[in-house]
Amino acid sequence: MGSEVVVQHDIEGRMFYIDDEVGRAYLTYMDLGKQTIDIYRTFVPDELRGRGLAALLAAEALKYASEQGLKIIASCSYMERFMARQGHAE
Repeated sequence: MGSEVVVQHDIEGRMFYIDDEVGRAYLTYMDLGKQTIDIYRTFVPDELRGRGLAALLAAEALKYASEQGLKIIASCSYMERFMARQGHAE
C-alpha cells in the first residue's frame, strides 16, 4: 500500500472503506432514522493490520456524522473505544 491511503464512502451501501490489493478494510453503519446512525462493524484484514486503517475509517465516519448533524451509536467495540479516546460521548 502506498503512502496515500484513500477512505471511500459508499453512501448507498452505508460503508466507509479502504481498498488494497490484498483486501478491503471497512466500517459499516445503519441509518436508524431521526438523524442517528449505528456504527456496528469495523474490519481490517490480518495483512493490513497495524497500519492505523481502522482509526482512519473511524475518523472519517465521525467527520461525516458531524458534517451531516448525525448522532452516532457505536455498537462496534472498536468504534466505542475510538470515540471514548476522542472525547465523544455516545
